[in-house]
Amino acid sequence: MVSWRRRPGPSLARLWGLCCLVLGCWPGALGCPASCGCSSWRIWCTGSSPGIASFPVPQKSAESDNVTEIYIANQPNLESINDNEVGFYVGLKNLTVVDSGLRFVSRHAFVKNVNLQYINLSRNKLSSLSKKPFRHLGLSDLILVDNPFKCSCEIMWIKKFQETKFYTETQDLYCIDDNNKRTALLDMKVPNCDLPSANLSNYNITVVEGKSITLYCDTTGGPPPNVSWVVTNLVSNHESDTNKNPASLTIKNVSSMDSGLEISCVAENIVGEDQASAELTVFFAPNITFIESPTPDHHWCIPFTVKGNPKPTLQWFYEGAVLNESEYICTKIHVINQSEYHGCLQLDNPTHLNNGAYTLLAKNDYGEDEKRVDAHFMSVPGDGSGPILDPDVYEYETTPNDLGDATNNSNQITSTDVSNKENEDSITVYVVVGIAALVCTGLVITLIILKFGRHSKFGMKVHGEVKGVGLVDQIWLSLQDCDNEEQVMVAVNSDVHNNSTASDNNRLGFVLFHKIPLDG
Repeated sequence: MVSWRRRPGPSLARLWGLCCLVLGCWPGALGCPASCGCSSWRIWCTGSSPGIASFPVPQKSAESDNVTEIYIANQPNLESINDNEVGFYVGLKNLTVVDSGLRFVSRHAFVKNVNLQYINLSRNKLSSLSKKPFRHLGLSDLILVDNPFKCSCEIMWIKKFQETKFYTETQDLYCIDDNNKRTALLDMKVPNCDLPSANLSNYNITVVEGKSITLYCDTTGGPPPNVSWVVTNLVSNHESDTNKNPASLTIKNVSSMDSGLEISCVAENIVGEDQASAELTVFFAPNITFIESPTPDHHWCIPFTVKGNPKPTLQWFYEGAVLNESEYICTKIHVINQSEYHGCLQLDNPTHLNNGAYTLLAKNDYGEDEKRVDAHFMSVPGDGSGPILDPDVYEYETTPNDLGDATNNSNQITSTDVSNKENEDSITVYVVVGIAALVCTGLVITLIILKFGRHSKFGMKVHGEVKGVGLVDQIWLSLQDCDNEEQVMVAVNSDVHNNSTASDNNRLGFVLFHKIPLDG
């Protein structure tokens, strides 16, 4: 009997080989460091053979941005974390290096890792550790248990850090003194080892533009701290002296561009650091840095930018006369950036009466500045110089306050000057309306006379009724008897009117006056 055994087909073998190849190359595809395992968010190095002798650096930096956790353990040959090694992992949040040979952490090791929240360096060979690698980090946990720290001023900051942080379990931190005695870190006492302090001579620095000022910083601490001034973005010329206590900073020919800038004095020693800051206030005359012709928006706007400290008062002039602002014309400030004010003169439905030169005057206790701009909102109606931009502008009436009253009588703007032409047009309209009213009244009276009058005002009678002849035809026969060319008015006898038809009345309504020629 022959036994048959199923062999895997070539397609299944190829698929299995492909899977093995992909799985074997997966760490390399991600640029994973040698002797470590990797996922899209995590790197772990736990094998002691062959192990790693330096902090793992990615082979491909593109994948390192997504790494949030690095776990390293059982690496006796890993003795240091140097500059620019951890910096490849900018998204790193959790770092663990435990049970290894770590002895040194560079002062700039975590400069680029601003997202770090958790660091565990337990059970290593650390005998000292500077605060500088950690001072810019907002750490929630820094675990340093079972490290052979030497009792010195350099690790005093760890004691301070432990005192200010809340832990569910107290860390078993200790140090070894000069007599090789193990002492709890919380009980460590080192002479001449104190946190530094910094105090400024003035915390509200005020100076007029163009003047000079000197600021002093008094420091204490043990060992004596190093002092530095932080004057980032300071435009004005300055010089400092940090070799003396108090240290000094002199700012010469102060620029208005430095108003609102913060100046800091930093005192630092191996225990820690302290910082004192003050704001620089520069007083300067107003400067109108920008003004432009009006632009149409929801309202018309003449935009401007004014700098000045203290805040300048703003006054507008129209054709040399003071512009009294109202609900139709007013100044609006939209953005305030320290000593810089961005706004506009807002005009609601201006007409050709508002065309002209506008001048902005900015003034404070240290000086003034003015700028002029020409504004053209619309053409004068009927002058043929151009189209009216907005056909609805005539709904707006300009009052004397809109344009302003001049303090000089020769330049004073009155309501009569503004609306003289409008008054003449109004009188013409009233005359036409009055004449039309009189004509209408006369027509009404004439119709009443025609309807209710029994005798002709000109002695004309209708010569009886003509059978089968309409009312208007009978009146026409009567008119044939007139012997002159005078203008006559037809009056209808009530008895004739009573016998008239509806069509006759309609025809008669259109005939009021008629001139009969002599020849008929």
